[in-house]
Amino acid sequence: MITFKFRNKLTGMQFIALGFFLLILVGTFLLMLPISTKAGESTDFMTALFTSTSATCVTGLVLTDTFTHWTLFGQLVLLALIQIGGLGFITIGVSASLAFHKKIGLKTRGNLQDSVSALQLGGIVKLVMHILKGTFLFEGIGAILLSIRFIPKMGFITGIYYGIFHSISAFCNAGFDLMGCFSPGSSFTAYSGDWLVCITLILLIVIGGIGFVVWENIYVHKLNFRRYSLHAKMVLSFSVFLILTGAVLFFFAERNNTLLGMPLHEQILCSLFGSITPRTAGFNTVDNAALTDAGKFLSIVLMFIGGAPGSTAGGVKVTTIFVLILYLRSTLTHTRGVNIFGRRLTADTVSKAACVLFLNLSLSMIVGFIICCSQNFTMADTLFEVVSAISTVGMSAGLTGQLNLLSQLLIIFLMYIGRVGSLSFALAFTDKKKTAHIMQPEEAINVG
Repeated sequence: MITFKFRNKLTGMQFIALGFFLLILVGTFLLMLPISTKAGESTDFMTALFTSTSATCVTGLVLTDTFTHWTLFGQLVLLALIQIGGLGFITIGVSASLAFHKKIGLKTRGNLQDSVSALQLGGIVKLVMHILKGTFLFEGIGAILLSIRFIPKMGFITGIYYGIFHSISAFCNAGFDLMGCFSPGSSFTAYSGDWLVCITLILLIVIGGIGFVVWENIYVHKLNFRRYSLHAKMVLSFSVFLILTGAVLFFFAERNNTLLGMPLHEQILCSLFGSITPRTAGFNTVDNAALTDAGKFLSIVLMFIGGAPGSTAGGVKVTTIFVLILYLRSTLTHTRGVNIFGRRLTADTVSKAACVLFLNLSLSMIVGFIICCSQNFTMADTLFEVVSAISTVGMSAGLTGQLNLLSQLLIIFLMYIGRVGSLSFALAFTDKKKTAHIMQPEEAINVG
C-alpha cells in the first residue's frame, strides 16, 4: 500500500528516472557476483556500476573487454539489461501484465506514453504489442543472418549465441560485442569487408533507431509516404539525409587514413558503417582511435545528433536538429511559423528542441572541461568520449580504460542522463506546473 501511494505521487518522468536507476543497481549487484567473471572473483563496485549503467543505458562504453572478463552468466546479465534498457522497463512490465490478462490503468498508460514517446495516449497498448512483435521479429532475423557467418568459425552453439547476442545489441543500439575472442576491443574490424555481417548490423541499427512510432506508421500505411504522420516523415527524410551525407563525408575524411589499402567496395561499406554506427550503436569496423581529426569531428557530430525519439537510440534526436534547422530557415526567410510537409510546428516544439540542444551541449562542454583538467587528455578525444556517453553511443577514442574515478563517475552520469533524456531528467525535478497570474512587461534587447 505504501509502495502504491509512493508510485502515485511520482510523475511519469520521475518514475522512468527512478526505474532506470534501480535497474542499474540490480545489474551492478549481479555483475559483482564471482559467477559473473571468468577469474571467479568479485568485480569491484565501480567497474560493475560502469558496465551496468552502460548496458542499461544501451551505450557500450566498457572498462573491461566483454568477452575476456565476463562469463556466460555475466554476458547474459548484460544482454538482459540491454534488452530491458532498449525497450524500456515500462514496456516490458506492461507486456508481462498483458500476458497475465491484467488491466492497464490510465496512470500506467501515461507512463508508457512517456517511455516510448508516443504522440497520443489512445492505442498505446496496441502500440506496445507491435513493439514486442517487431522487436523479436527483427532480432530473430538478424540473429539468423549473423549466425550464418559465425557458425562456420565458432561452431553451431557458439555461432548461434553470437548471432543472438550481437543482433540484440545492434537492434538496441547498445554497442556491446564479444569480438574480444579475436582481439580485445577490436569490435567488428575483422568483418570490415563482410557484406552479410555489416549490412545486417546496419539494418538492425537503423530499424532500432528510427523509433517505435515510425514503425507504427510504416506498419499501417506501408510505403504510402504521403499518409505518414509529420513525425514519421521528418524522422525518415532527415535520417536518410544523414546516412548518405555522413557516408560521403566519412569516405573523403578517411580514404587516405583508416580506409587506405582497402578495395573500393570495402571502403564504401566501411564509410556507410561509419556513418550509421555513431547514431548510436557503438560498433566500429575501423579503429576509432586512428581516425583523422575530420573523421573524429564527423563522428562527434553524428553521435550528438543520434537517432529518433522513442527509439533505442540516444543523442539529441534527429527531430530536434531538423526542427531547429527549419526554425533557422523561417527566421532567415522572414516566414511566419515553422512549416514542413504542409504542416506548421507548434511553438512548444521549437522551444523544447532548443532546450534539449542547450542542455546536452552544456553538459558535454562542462564534463569535457572537467575531464580535460583532471587527466590532461586532448580536447578532441575527450569530446569524443563525452559525446559518446551522453548520446549513449559507446564508441571510444581509446580513453575509457584510462579514466580515473572522477571521470568514470562523470561518464556514468552522462550515460544515465542520455538514456533518460536531459530534458526529461530536468523535468523530473521541476514538473510542478506554476502558472504566472501576471505577465511581466516586455522590453527588447539586442541578440546576435
